[in-house]
Amino acid sequence: MSEALVDRVAGEVDDLTAAGLLALARNRKAAEERAAADLLEVAARWADLHPPESIHDAASFSAAGWEHEEPIAGEGCPLVAEFCVAELGGVLGMSSTGAKRLIGHALELRHRLPRLWAQVQAGRVPAWKARAVAETTIHSSPALTREAAGFVDAQVAAVAGRVGPAQLDRLVAEAIKRYDLATVDPAADPEDGYLHVDPRHVTIDTQDVHFAGTMRIEADVDIADALDLDRAVARGAEMQKVLGSALPLDARRAKALGDLARTQTALDLAGTGTDPQRLPAAREVVLHAHFDAGFSGDTTVFGPTGRLEEGQRLVLLEQVQEWCGDSGTKVTIKPVIDLNTQLATDAYAVPDRIREQVVLRDRTCVFPWCTRPARRCDIDHVIPYDPDAAAEGRTQPGPTRSDNLACLCRFHHRLKTHSPWRYEMVAPGAFEWTSPHGHRYRRDHTGTSAIDPPDDPPGIPRPRRR
Repeated sequence: MSEALVDRVAGEVDDLTAAGLLALARNRKAAEERAAADLLEVAARWADLHPPESIHDAASFSAAGWEHEEPIAGEGCPLVAEFCVAELGGVLGMSSTGAKRLIGHALELRHRLPRLWAQVQAGRVPAWKARAVAETTIHSSPALTREAAGFVDAQVAAVAGRVGPAQLDRLVAEAIKRYDLATVDPAADPEDGYLHVDPRHVTIDTQDVHFAGTMRIEADVDIADALDLDRAVARGAEMQKVLGSALPLDARRAKALGDLARTQTALDLAGTGTDPQRLPAAREVVLHAHFDAGFSGDTTVFGPTGRLEEGQRLVLLEQVQEWCGDSGTKVTIKPVIDLNTQLATDAYAVPDRIREQVVLRDRTCVFPWCTRPARRCDIDHVIPYDPDAAAEGRTQPGPTRSDNLACLCRFHHRLKTHSPWRYEMVAPGAFEWTSPHGHRYRRDHTGTSAIDPPDDPPGIPRPRRR
């Protein structure tokens, strides 16, 4: 019955009984897991086709900017030619970083976690579970040797991949201890593998913004630091309540943490002997905020929400007003730049005003699927600037002008310069890219989309069924 269900078109789902729908759901889930396993195999084979030897130009190993060999998995895994990840990422609709991670997981599983790899290919362990294990063993600190990774592989494979994150962390810690990969702390409990690895960190997820305009902070700190911080935050929250704040306790604690950071910054700036009531501004807010606006009579009315900076962050009008009204905040207001105006200069170097316009227009790196913020990108001349054109009396083929400039992160800037990838600007902020294998993509303010993908070459195998 399941084979018959596989061949049904979507419109016929309405005709299925409850048992039929359950069978169809099970079948589709199995097909999804099989496809994910196949994709890992494809990624590993793609790496095989692009070893360091595939970098043809000998200068690539020594000249700055050229393609080089890239270690993307643990010790014992083969190196790959750096730029190959972009082509695979393009056809999969993911960033080059995502494709690099996929290839790294595939190589880690095939070469350092072979038992788990075999179980994935046999359909006994879902690919996503195996990839979670690979991600952990690749990025272990200190790094796992091949033998240590093999220990983790044996333990995880023995239970068919049924381990949670905490158990996996304990396995890695045990491997680090078993193979003496970390310097032992004399004060640590020798029975606790965790204490052989320094877990302290403070992580702020700046890419995930809640609709309320908040970000998540996660930290592991020393016990003494944690207790001191807890007392300081509790005191700050209580002080806000005394001063009349009606916010709930958790919100006041959150604000107290920010106040603590800003006050300390101000103290550092002021130096000793400064009156705490006359501290300099501890925060400078440079906003590039975009809000929908309309008119109500002679009054400009802004929408309640907008986007901040590269368009990846939500910002509330109420929050901006609160920032600007804080007496301890220095607010810098920059002039509005018309994104439709053509700006140009005769020089090669991009002036700040033109750079700002290009950054605001592009928002991110303009390579297909890349989301790196434009402010952390290079400004590239789409048509290369010719430094000898003026001296030789020729028209400059690649002028420093709005319609010939684009934001590219450093990796994709190098890729465009030193590989067959090519692109052109077809409209302000809209770009069409062509990959070495002839795949074409359009990137504009709505994102990336494929353009007339080439036909599949003959011999592509059909998806396998179990």
